[in-house]
Amino acid sequence: MEIESKIGKIENSEEVVYLFLSDFNNFKSMVPADKVKNWTSTEDQCHFSISGMGETGLRIIERSPNNLIKITTEKGGSLDFLLWIQLKQKSEKDTRVKITLRAELNPMMAAMLKGPLKKFADSLIDQMASFQFEKPV
Repeated sequence: MEIESKIGKIENSEEVVYLFLSDFNNFKSMVPADKVKNWTSTEDQCHFSISGMGETGLRIIERSPNNLIKITTEKGGSLDFLLWIQLKQKSEKDTRVKITLRAELNPMMAAMLKGPLKKFADSLIDQMASFQFEKPV
């Protein structure tokens, strides 16, 4: 199953957005503290607990400077997926962002999760569009 988010607009350069999103250490400020607990991270990996779902981890497996970040789940999680974030700069302060999520699911699970996963991907886009990205020091 493959899900594509809506396309969002971030009022910053693709370089600033890419530098921020390509390092999991920067994500702690974006995750909702009421739902995500026990956050630990390095540049390439993060581990956390989600209320009602248990522990999970993510790992960046590919970076293409200023336009692509591929993320996968750590082995042994409750849901294995591949997520990629695509960036495209339209002008100096206009970067477009899209998330694609791919998961290998049986048809019944795919039918149950397609709507919630699409909503999740779109909500990540909304969150990115409203976030104040700053160039990491």
